[in-house]
Amino acid sequence: MIVALGCDHAGFSLKTTVKDFFGGFQGKAEVTDFGIFNEERSDYPDVALQAAQAVSDGKADIGVLLCGTGIGMSIAANKIAGIRAAACNDAESARIGKAHNNLNVLCMGGRVISPPQARAVMEAWLGASFEGGRHLARINKIAAAESSTLFAGCEGGGRVVIFNHPLVQHKVSIIRDKNTSVKEFRELVQEIAGLMVYEITRNLPLTAMNVETPVAPAAVSALAGKKLAVVPVLRAGLGMVDGILQLIPNAKVGHIGLYRDPETLAPVEYYCKLPQDIGERDVFILDPMLATGGSASAAISLVKARGGQKISLVCLIAAPEGIETVRKAHPDTDIFIAALDTCLNDHGYIVPGLGDAGDRLYGTK
Repeated sequence: MIVALGCDHAGFSLKTTVKDFFGGFQGKAEVTDFGIFNEERSDYPDVALQAAQAVSDGKADIGVLLCGTGIGMSIAANKIAGIRAAACNDAESARIGKAHNNLNVLCMGGRVISPPQARAVMEAWLGASFEGGRHLARINKIAAAESSTLFAGCEGGGRVVIFNHPLVQHKVSIIRDKNTSVKEFRELVQEIAGLMVYEITRNLPLTAMNVETPVAPAAVSALAGKKLAVVPVLRAGLGMVDGILQLIPNAKVGHIGLYRDPETLAPVEYYCKLPQDIGERDVFILDPMLATGGSASAAISLVKARGGQKISLVCLIAAPEGIETVRKAHPDTDIFIAALDTCLNDHGYIVPGLGDAGDRLYGTK
């Protein structure tokens, strides 16, 4: 086990305690010291960010950061993706931090606790085990939020983007309501899909051109001929198509037919028809509910097998389990969702979700 250790001038007094603790640790821990190395006044973010980055990059397994209270170090460390840091100056907080929050960076205060108390905190932290379950679902929500960058370019791939726009969230709240009519549900799904794609396409390339207005010539910008394809997963994905085509009417539309085996929950293909030039297009796969992720992953695989390269998955509601499945199978695919829910139930439905999107779109059961 490799430990990333860091402190500022106020936490320096505890550094020797931490080194001695891990020096005698039965798991043969190796400590990487990010400083500081004396009691001269320093700024805690300088050390916290370096040590936390080492944990995030996998160069260290865990981190221990020390300042006056542990609070400043934890605030700074948590700015790094993948870091779950907290100031724990008592053993019970450290134990719960690991069991419920899978704490990977422990922060303590040199002005708050004594060396014996620090030892007890570290023992409780390392002696606890992450319980998973409902706690994993919550951590997955944090991880999804960390990787969200609404208005960044789409060239890097592999992002999970949650749309927190008030209009999107308001409309999602209505489609969740079991009393919403089929007509209103159908209209709202189209509206949400349109709002989402409006933001997803924010970085489409433009080209300059000139037009004549009724008053005078004008220099304007127009889309530079970017090729797009919309591919709904049947049948529920069809409900999102028209909302998108209202904004990008020249996009070609493919269709993928998949159903979920009620026993295994595995996807079964029964239809696939895509534009012949799918490899030249940015592809938006539409699947309102990202539950287990099996159908979405299968749809992405079908598009890739037919030459698709730049693929994004657009969903209304997602479960952490579905996101994890897609990210493992297709780490290069961006996932865009309107809401991230808690978990799946025993039947593979998203909780709280909105029920079966296909049934609610078409009035079937």
